[in-house]
Amino acid sequence: MHREEFLAQLSSAGYDEVVTVTRDPDRALALHTHPFEARALILSGEVTIRIGDDAHTYRAGDIFHLAAHTEHSETYGPEGVSYLVGRR
Repeated sequence: MHREEFLAQLSSAGYDEVVTVTRDPDRALALHTHPFEARALILSGEVTIRIGDDAHTYRAGDIFHLAAHTEHSETYGPEGVSYLVGRR
């Protein structure tokens, strides 16, 4: 998916905060939650998100969604990751 199309989808779905997040290579965030719902488009690199026993790796062009208060961890690939995320 392209950036402009993704931004239009976020807007129509009521995501009023949009930010670009960049994380360093080969790093991780331990188990945590966010007080907001998040929908993100991977711009470059990769991130693996683990929820419970389930882990999924997202790469450039992929979209992921996390409901508010979902306990998860994140691991960033060898190139790090950059993603555009809408929050509500």
